[in-house]
Amino acid sequence: MYGLNIMKKKIEKCCICGATPLSRDVVGINKKLRSPKIDQFYCLACLADYIGVDVETILAKIEQFKEEGCTLFA
Repeated sequence: MYGLNIMKKKIEKCCICGATPLSRDVVGINKKLRSPKIDQFYCLACLADYIGVDVETILAKIEQFKEEGCTLFA
């Protein structure tokens, strides 16, 4: 179409259970807790299992990071 290059947003899915789509917050918490350079992500349940906490703890950390102004959660 007249040389327009429209980029589609990549829909992330959990690399363990396949849950999709993962929200920006879930992708952000994966990068914050695991590594900013990762390209495979866990859903909240799989991430909680991976790091040995409950989902509520991860949700609380997301809110904490948002309040601190972390750009991964903007």
